[in-house]
Amino acid sequence: MKVWIDQDLCTGDGLCEEIAPAVFTLLDDGLAYVKDDGAVLNDPGGSAAMAAVPADLEDAAVEASEECPGECIFIERD
Repeated sequence: MKVWIDQDLCTGDGLCEEIAPAVFTLLDDGLAYVKDDGAVLNDPGGSAAMAAVPADLEDAAVEASEECPGECIFIERD
């Protein structure tokens, strides 16, 4: 499973980071980004910054996507 965030839709609430801190993070710009093996994918962000989600974190990533008020988290199944 892979995940990415559309920063244009992100409201910066931080729920994703609370639910799955190993997958998502908020940066100083107030927007959420995905992490891939600990590295923040913020350049350029968006769909170009798609991160693989470890199997043990898939449920948390899906929950974060469902709870996101901005509906900006997109999941792609392998």
